[in-house]
Amino acid sequence: MNSKAQTKLAAGFAVLSLLVLSTTPLMGQTNVTAVSDTVTAAAPVVNRTIVVSLADRRLALLEDGVVVKVYPVAVGKETTPSPTGTFTIVTRVTDPTYYHSGKVFPSGPGNPVGTRWMGLSQKGYGIHGTNEPGSIGKAASHGCIRMGRRDLEALFAQVRAGDVVEIVGERDAETVAIFGTPAGPATPAVTAVLAKAEPQPTDAPVVAETASAPADR
Repeated sequence: MNSKAQTKLAAGFAVLSLLVLSTTPLMGQTNVTAVSDTVTAAAPVVNRTIVVSLADRRLALLEDGVVVKVYPVAVGKETTPSPTGTFTIVTRVTDPTYYHSGKVFPSGPGNPVGTRWMGLSQKGYGIHGTNEPGSIGKAASHGCIRMGRRDLEALFAQVRAGDVVEIVGERDAETVAIFGTPAGPATPAVTAVLAKAEPQPTDAPVVAETASAPADR
């Protein structure tokens, strides 16, 4: 082997040695690939309850027992009272289509159930909007709880399926604590009917709950 070849061979061994040294951990060291250890904290669980006082014609949203907001509502009239008891929200529909007596009312300003529908576990009943804003604060519906558009959409954004809805017929310690003492005289005759009456069936049609709402109550 001539000197030129020996020089090239020596240079090759030198490069190879450098590569081996650069990829071999030193004694006592370990090669570790850095991995992000960021942990996203789970969102706290909020116990959310909606309380509706038929006598006060108001609805309150509570979170962990604290009143977040109180809204005026329309409730069932004497001949078609709202159901009383404890229910849950089972469906939430944005811009529902309204079906009644063979007629279809698409979403829009004239829709009788407004822009949002929150269906309750009592089939056919829910919390929704109205195309008759003057009815808010009165016993005027077919049993559902009606809200003004702005209030309805604010509430809809805060609640979820599974949230509890308590509909109370007569004033009790809970409703007084939430809504306070009424400024005007009570209407005992109507209150008694609302508290004792059972929900009455209507001709609410069968609809796709993911895109539509039952007939207006």
